Amino acid sequence: MTDRAANPLAREGIVLSTAEIEQLIPHRWPFLLVDRIVEYAPERGFIKGEKAVTATEWYFQGHFPGLPVMPGVLQVEALAQTMAVYVARQEGFGDRIGLFAGIDGCRFKRVVQPGDRLTLEVTMDKLGRRFGRGSAVASVDGEVACEAVISFIIPNEGALR
Repeated sequence: MTDRAANPLAREGIVLSTAEIEQLIPHRWPFLLVDRIVEYAPERGFIKGEKAVTATEWYFQGHFPGLPVMPGVLQVEALAQTMAVYVARQEGFGDRIGLFAGIDGCRFKRVVQPGDRLTLEVTMDKLGRRFGRGSAVASVDGEVACEAVISFIIPNEGALR
């Protein structure tokens, strides 16, 4: 049976929908910042997601009135959530959540505004049982908006409860 037959709402070019992402990570509206996964290549340690940046995003009311700009920290968060989806699909990680351990070499190179489609690419550099690190790039139409090396830790079970 094909994926399309199993899921009549499946669309060409989409690996994971928002609903499927929500089954993997705990983030929810208004803080879920990745809309879909369009490429997933575990053999290369790579994942690509997308975020449609709309004029109705909650943060645009105050950042900035009359000049809406997606905050850089939310671009980094969108990249981290994309990384979290990658990790959640790996054997033994499905029910565990990572927490930021570091953001290195972070640079913002382009303003992200309503109407932009933010492409979120992460290439894992290291993934162990309790620590991971990946190189992350957010771009719009092929132009880099944000890049960083993101590290995370996975706390002991029950540490967050």
